[in-house]
Amino acid sequence: MSKSGNNEGPYPRTNHLVNERSLYLRQHAHNPIDWHPWSAEAFQKAEREDRPVLLSIGYSACHWCHVMARESFEDEYVASLLNRSFVCVKVDREERPDIDSIYMAACQLMTGGGGWPLTLVITPDRRPFFAATYLPKGGSPDSPGLVDIMTQVDSHWKLDRKPLMQTADQVLGALRRFAERRESRPIQENVSDQAYRRLADSFDDVNGGFELAPKFPSPHRLLFLLRYHRSTGERQALDMTTATLSRMREGGLYDQVGFGFHRYSTDARWHLPHFEKMLYDQAMQVLAYTEAYHIAQDERWKRTALEVLAYVEREMTSPLGGFYSAESADSEGEEGRFYVWTWKELDSMLSPEDMKIMVDAFGITKDGNFREEATRRRTGANLLHLVRSVSELAKDHGMSDEQVSASLSRSLSRAFDARESRQHPDKDDKVLTDWNGLMIAASARAARVLGYPRALDSARKAANLISRRLMPDGRLRHRMVGTEVAIDGFLDDHACFAWGLMELFAATGERGYLARAESLVDVMSRRFWDERSGGFYQTAEEAEDVLVRMKESYDGATPSGNSVAAFVLAGLARLTDKKEYAERGVRTVQAFAEDVESNPAAHAFMLCAYHDLKAWPE
Repeated sequence: MSKSGNNEGPYPRTNHLVNERSLYLRQHAHNPIDWHPWSAEAFQKAEREDRPVLLSIGYSACHWCHVMARESFEDEYVASLLNRSFVCVKVDREERPDIDSIYMAACQLMTGGGGWPLTLVITPDRRPFFAATYLPKGGSPDSPGLVDIMTQVDSHWKLDRKPLMQTADQVLGALRRFAERRESRPIQENVSDQAYRRLADSFDDVNGGFELAPKFPSPHRLLFLLRYHRSTGERQALDMTTATLSRMREGGLYDQVGFGFHRYSTDARWHLPHFEKMLYDQAMQVLAYTEAYHIAQDERWKRTALEVLAYVEREMTSPLGGFYSAESADSEGEEGRFYVWTWKELDSMLSPEDMKIMVDAFGITKDGNFREEATRRRTGANLLHLVRSVSELAKDHGMSDEQVSASLSRSLSRAFDARESRQHPDKDDKVLTDWNGLMIAASARAARVLGYPRALDSARKAANLISRRLMPDGRLRHRMVGTEVAIDGFLDDHACFAWGLMELFAATGERGYLARAESLVDVMSRRFWDERSGGFYQTAEEAEDVLVRMKESYDGATPSGNSVAAFVLAGLARLTDKKEYAERGVRTVQAFAEDVESNPAAHAFMLCAYHDLKAWPE
């Protein structure tokens, strides 16, 4: 049983998170704040003691979550304020995406924005009345910090809480309308054209990608553009995709030494990333690069997909066969420390000839090319991002392309060996069914298209682990840490794992995978389907501890559960020739017609499903 207060041992105290299995929650188990996990006991305590609940939502690889922890959650003064006035609850958004989606929607409704760490104050019956993201400990009159805001909330709660309760009622009403506001109807025929035009309008012709900064990879948008190119012959759709793939692969977003993609770029050129590496990014990027190779037959795309798969196999694969969820941005108390280099470090390990080529290839300077995010000042460190092509380097150095490539390969191999001796970022070793489903789909697709049997072996092992361990009683679970399995599966778990099984069938021809995908989709339809309006809820009908059953369609960092469900239904209709799958897929798309038409570029993967469903004969 966990406890709060002073106790003997290497840490001065523990709180109610100390026995949790989530890495993110355990990272806060020794804060002086009396954190509780999301539980009936925490809300009963809030009700009994007539206190509001401070709800903090984040994840282990989140850089700004760690910043807020160091600034505020490890601070004795902040802890005394929060412990005195609130019941404090921590949630790992990756363990409980259902809770995260509700309160992220609330934050967006209340503030117009969102992100992590997500900071809310809610009533003991879970209605939110204050929302923000990262808050500094202290603030200014124009921008109050955590201490200022929580002091004000405490005063209002004790002296005049009526306005807070009115806000809570209004937000709950808005959430309910948000969840149920859709009118199911046929979607406009030209919606894919609209999505393409909006993406073209926001395309960065110089750097690739969409919008300016921060810039997110959004591989599902690239998958849509590749489908659009194949169905219409529109060359610009392919050109936008390949330009984006090139710039991402060349930039600091990509780990040039150890492979794999970081989360997103803080600048427009893909040079300065936030350094966390998420499993879902690797999966979606493998799918995008594999599909681009299938269409354009560019060896760069094949090599990139294979490198990402090698990274996942080396760093993100459990001995039991599943895939881990993330690597943190931070090591040695500093974001990106694991990934950057001083001139002296590189010069000491490379020959003079190899060092000259590395300097020219990656823009390395003695005072560093890496700039601090907030101030944009040089830090003295270098982050490797390609600024010259092999052919350009060969011409400048009087060498052949093969000689330059060999030099770069030697240098990067030595850098990798040297980097292995550094303190590695924390690895979040939980196995999440939905993200594993995406990685299984990507690995199986890559094995089939790229001719890489190791990826097929990895996909098989992960699928077998989920079937064997995360369905102990035939009912799918959301996560496994070590050997402990917990949390009832959500829509995304069923849809993404079914996609993985479907891709395994396509890669192997083994009908057992197809049968398991059909069985899973049938369960998904029974437990999550909205019979009245169409589409799928995120949580099953019997879920008890959520404020609202959300129904989401727009793509975030990953495609939405409804988008993947529609995509899988389209695939199963094609593979089994069963009309009922196509009909349910069409009804899913129609349930979100208004949302898709109002913002088609934010529903790129739903439009991939729509494209496939249109091919189904009436």
